[in-house]
Amino acid sequence: MKTVESIGKSLNGKKIILRLDLNVPLNKKKITDTNRIDKIIPTLHFLINNKAKILILSHVGRPKGKVVKELSMEPICEYLKKKLSQKIRLIKKNINNFKNKDLFYNNKESILMLENLRFYNEEEENNEEFAKILASFGDLYVNDAFSCSHRKHASIFSITKYLPSYAGI
Repeated sequence: MKTVESIGKSLNGKKIILRLDLNVPLNKKKITDTNRIDKIIPTLHFLINNKAKILILSHVGRPKGKVVKELSMEPICEYLKKKLSQKIRLIKKNINNFKNKDLFYNNKESILMLENLRFYNEEEENNEEFAKILASFGDLYVNDAFSCSHRKHASIFSITKYLPSYAGI
């Protein structure tokens, strides 16, 4: 299996779609266990140190294709900002109306996070068009969501048909 570490310095300026499992327990928008977040920090540090542009994809809970405010990625984004001492912009805009130019329009941005992927039925349906949309946002795909890798979802399974794909650390 190819790993992101095998790419190394050629990541400079590349847009990396990073699929993570950030499905952590939340209680009133507060994270009650940070283990899953803490375990992906080495991959994030590697990408940051190699000057990649990072687009984080993940999910929280089972909103069944509906926007559920309590299952927003916002508290996780805030936690990562503090943990990494980095700015991270959470993108709440509907992915289906999103354009590549909406990404990294500020040269100082290096990490973005999309809102909960399970707010879209297409994610769990493994919709090919949805996977193509997600793939259009990056140059490479890195899966560090190993606990989700058995799922046949668009951001885990079908996206790999459209981008060179690597395992995270």
